[in-house]
Amino acid sequence: MTSVYSERTLYDNPWVRLVQMEIEPPNGRRFWHHVVRLQTVSVAIVLDNADRVLLMRRHRFATDQVGWEAPGGIVGPNEQPEEAAAREALEETGWRPTGPGLTLAAFQPMPGMVDTPHEVFLFRGADRVGDPTDLEEAAVVEWVPLDRAREFVGTGQVLGAATIIGLLTLWAGHAEA
Repeated sequence: MTSVYSERTLYDNPWVRLVQMEIEPPNGRRFWHHVVRLQTVSVAIVLDNADRVLLMRRHRFATDQVGWEAPGGIVGPNEQPEEAAAREALEETGWRPTGPGLTLAAFQPMPGMVDTPHEVFLFRGADRVGDPTDLEEAAVVEWVPLDRAREFVGTGQVLGAATIIGLLTLWAGHAEA
């Protein structure tokens, strides 16, 4: 098991913290390793009665890619991850998920260097409330048939591990699809 001797913050703001950790893996070679610490992220996979999933097509400047994603974002203070997923869906799409969310997956997308817990929830049904209110997350919002979404995943058109993992978990039968 790897031993951690110390941790020092190199950069910190409300969204990202870069730390350096002094560690010693089982081989006994002690060294400094960088770790990016991000907030907890919660994502909503929302299905309607016609077996369509609520997705957004948008540009991500960090990777300069355009693709499909499920709504999601940072879990707020004193907020449960399921509540955050539903809130993000409403803010980003204008659709409010109905009923309770079912946990599809909980994971760390890059545990070797990045600490950012992710949770994905399945919601069945949503009510149209209005236009998206989070203009920074502006996107094309569309109800996509699950077969078409499967094609998007297979052709690399889905951005973000949480959307991919949520959909794959759903298709694998780990949620009553």
